[in-house]
Amino acid sequence: MSYYNEIKETLVKNEVYKKVKDYSKNKSDLNAYYEVGRLIIEAQGGEARAKYGNKLIKEYSERLTKELGKGYTERNLRNMRSFYIKFKKWHTLCAELSWSHYKLLLPINDESEYKYYIYIASKLNLSVRELLERVKSKEYERIGQNVDFEESKVNTLIKNPILIKVKNKNEKLTEYALHQAILENMEEFLKELGVGFAFIGSEVKIKLGDRYNYAEYIGQITKYINYVDKNIKKPFHEGTVGVIICKKDNKYVMEYCTNPNIFTSTYQTI
Repeated sequence: MSYYNEIKETLVKNEVYKKVKDYSKNKSDLNAYYEVGRLIIEAQGGEARAKYGNKLIKEYSERLTKELGKGYTERNLRNMRSFYIKFKKWHTLCAELSWSHYKLLLPINDESEYKYYIYIASKLNLSVRELLERVKSKEYERIGQNVDFEESKVNTLIKNPILIKVKNKNEKLTEYALHQAILENMEEFLKELGVGFAFIGSEVKIKLGDRYNYAEYIGQITKYINYVDKNIKKPFHEGTVGVIICKKDNKYVMEYCTNPNIFTSTYQTI
C-alpha cells in the first residue's frame, strides 16, 4: 500500500468536490484532512511513533507541493495529523465550522475546553477572528470550568471576570467613570456579556403604579426582571436574566438571592 498515493488521491478528490459543491466545502475539507491525518499516522507506524516521523511529513509535503501546488506545507500536514489524533473519538465533526476554526483550536489540550469553543462557535456562528478573540480572552476559564455548557442556556454562560474596555486600565475608576466607560463601549460590553443581552438605555426607569423605580441591588433587579418578563419580553424569548457586576466576589449578597436568573460577576478593566 502506498500511503502517499492514498493521501494525494484524498486531497485531489477534496479539491474537485469543493469546486463542484461549494456549499459543503467545510464538510469536505474536514473529512479529507481527517483522513489524511489518519493515513499519516499509519504511515508513521502508529500514534506512539508519529511524533518522531516528521522526516516523512517533510518528504510528503515536498512531493505534494510539487505535484498539487501550495497549501500542503509541513505545518499543514502536521495539523492534519493532530486533527485526527484530537478528534478521532468524536463520531461527527461540526461542519458549520471551517478548517481554519479547527486549526485555531488544535493547541488546546483540555477536551472540555475545545468542546466548549466548538459549541459556542457553532451556536453563535462565530468567524475565525471572533473565535480567536474568545480564546485569547480565556473565555472558557471565565465561564466556570464546572459549567455544563451543552445543558445550559447560552445567555446564562456569564463570564467571571467580565472584561470592560477603558482608556487607562491602570487608573482607579469611580463607579460613575466605570459607568461612562461601559456606555462609550456598549457594543463591546454586550458582546462580552454574551448572547441575548440588549441595551435599552442608561438607568432606565420603570413605572409601577404612581412611582418610578431604578434597578438597584437584588430586590430591585428582581423587580426589573419581573417587569420585563411581563411587559416587554416576547413569547419566543427566554426568561430575562440579571447580572450584578462587582469589583470583588460578593458571596454575602448572592447567599440570600434565591432568584436563579440573577448572576453575579467581577470585572476587570482592559
